[in-house]
Amino acid sequence: MKAFVTILFLLYHFLLLHQPSSSLPLCTDLRAPLISKTPLAFCPYNGSVCCDSAKDLQLQKQFHAMNISDSGCAALMKSILCAMCDQFSAQLFMVESGPREVPALCSSTLLVNSSQSNRAAGSFCSTVWDACQNVSILSSPFASSLQGSNVGPADSGSSKLNQLWQSKSVFCDAFGGSSYDGSICFDGEQVSLEKSETLALPKGLCLEKIGNGSYLNMVAHPDGSNHAFFSNQAGKIWLATIPEQSSGGTLGLDVSRPFIDLTDRVFFDSSFGMMGMAFHPNFAHNGRFFASFNCDKIRTPGCSGRCACNTDANCDPSKLNSSNAAPPCRYHKVIAEFTVNGTISKHSSEQSASPSEVRRIFTLGLPMAFNHGGQILFGPADGYLYVMVGDGAIRDDPYDFSQNKKSLLGKILRLDIDNLPSANDIGDLNLWGNYSVPQDNPFSEDKDLQPEIWALGLRNPWRCSFDSQRPLYFICADTGQDHYEEVDIITKGGNYGWHVYEGPFLFNPQQSPGGITLANSIHPIFPVLGYNHSDINKKEGSAAVSGGYFYRSSTDPCMFGSYLYADLYGSGIWAAAESPENSGNFSTARIPFSCAHDSPNNCSTIPGSSLPTLGYIYSFGEDNRKDIFILASSGVYRVVCPSRCNYTCSKENVTAISLPTHSSGKKLTNLHRVLCLSFFLSSMLYFVI
Repeated sequence: MKAFVTILFLLYHFLLLHQPSSSLPLCTDLRAPLISKTPLAFCPYNGSVCCDSAKDLQLQKQFHAMNISDSGCAALMKSILCAMCDQFSAQLFMVESGPREVPALCSSTLLVNSSQSNRAAGSFCSTVWDACQNVSILSSPFASSLQGSNVGPADSGSSKLNQLWQSKSVFCDAFGGSSYDGSICFDGEQVSLEKSETLALPKGLCLEKIGNGSYLNMVAHPDGSNHAFFSNQAGKIWLATIPEQSSGGTLGLDVSRPFIDLTDRVFFDSSFGMMGMAFHPNFAHNGRFFASFNCDKIRTPGCSGRCACNTDANCDPSKLNSSNAAPPCRYHKVIAEFTVNGTISKHSSEQSASPSEVRRIFTLGLPMAFNHGGQILFGPADGYLYVMVGDGAIRDDPYDFSQNKKSLLGKILRLDIDNLPSANDIGDLNLWGNYSVPQDNPFSEDKDLQPEIWALGLRNPWRCSFDSQRPLYFICADTGQDHYEEVDIITKGGNYGWHVYEGPFLFNPQQSPGGITLANSIHPIFPVLGYNHSDINKKEGSAAVSGGYFYRSSTDPCMFGSYLYADLYGSGIWAAAESPENSGNFSTARIPFSCAHDSPNNCSTIPGSSLPTLGYIYSFGEDNRKDIFILASSGVYRVVCPSRCNYTCSKENVTAISLPTHSSGKKLTNLHRVLCLSFFLSSMLYFVI
């Protein structure tokens, strides 16, 4: 029985991990679509689109240059060209797998499994072939085979499909795209997703407390093992072993033996400290990792650099109001590179690193001593380092740094730390440290932007993540000021509105010596999720949003696909689901949570309530098994099987029962493990039989 359970679990887990990337509105340049101010003249697209009038005119000229004599073929070719304007064009043109000149044309296999509305009675790819196979098309986009395709055109010098491609089936094999579930394909019209049933939100969140320490960051070890790094605000990082689910084990972390201790160079205060860490995707081989922290140039040797308030940003430090009685740019935001001592072992929790910096990657003098972000993480799709930077102000962003395209404050930056510049290049290019700028950063299209900027208009991004199943799905929480906490999908060059907007609402700063950006001068991207401050506590309001992760673990099948986020105060946790599926539109609900009765460490409860006392929720974490963790002031908590808290989950297919535990509360029976896997057994039994 044990072997049978194991085989079925592995089979289910394999299928779970190989589900396709879901779609979200995104253009081929990885920017978010915009509402066009004027209707497009050539392409029949409206609402949220990926073309402006200039792109529309370019497509019109390209179409006329084809000189297509047959009206039926011409209409189809026009629709194919105009697919570039669709709000889902990034998925239609499959940008993750490389550039292509035409969208993935719906074929019969695609239509069966596609998540979009099935408007076409047959294969659109076949329709294109039938109408255009004998028609001359100058400069045909079908003249070159797809990158990586093993079936090439018959004659690349021809202009008719039947001269270019050997048959309809060969043509549709090349241009029909993938045929997996959830795919988006082009059927001749603007993409419209099916109004499928909304993903049911979970009944509750069951937690177990596996550690008593208080940490600000958690990063899974890049080697894929059961190890993870934890760091505190004071400047220490530990390498810990994550116990197996339902094992009764606790976090394997020796507080007396940190992986690295940077407390001698980290300035630690209520709003300062080591705010982030990131490990190179190839860390298991090169040992490179990065710490994001604050330093004080008066107390710490080597703490120096340019002030973010400078002439390039049209800012005069002498005119800034002092903060905390400190002069402007006394404090700096630093990203430094370090390396591991000796041989790297994926199974060693006793690994250590030298506290000596390899190089200073980035230094930014902070004009004011507040809201400076600090998280860093590597993009799973591109390997670049993303840096979250707040507006620096305690209120109002009075100098409008977030909207200033020459300021790095209130931004998300994207840096290349693998191709390092020379000392001369750093000066010539006016860089802020040892990095290079990816050539496809938004500045390549918007010359007004500082080259490092990926997105702008943020107040204080606090905890961002990439969906492990959708490497382009970048989601960030951004802390509000007076009324609203928000969560945003971050896209290339996106402007998220602050300080013109707070969430979806117009914002009127009480002080603005640096000027105000007019609302009609920007194209803000509004949050996909959020909550009013009074939703947490009608008297005190909320503290600040803590962004989390899309839940992709097999532990709680009713939570799968939901995005989890919370408020710093620790009494509010939300789960959000896309509705309709893959649309980028979310429904959300504040969900109950409790601590498993057999938690390895005891969970105290709020007096007069069954809620566990989490204290402050600082952050979320995700390990290599995709289990989700909550980092709170009272300890480290992990999301576990819902039945352990008597929450009903039909997909778990188990009636919650109370299991006998050892007096220590740490002994679990194998029966409980089987119960937590019963959903997988029942769902996979059909395939085995």
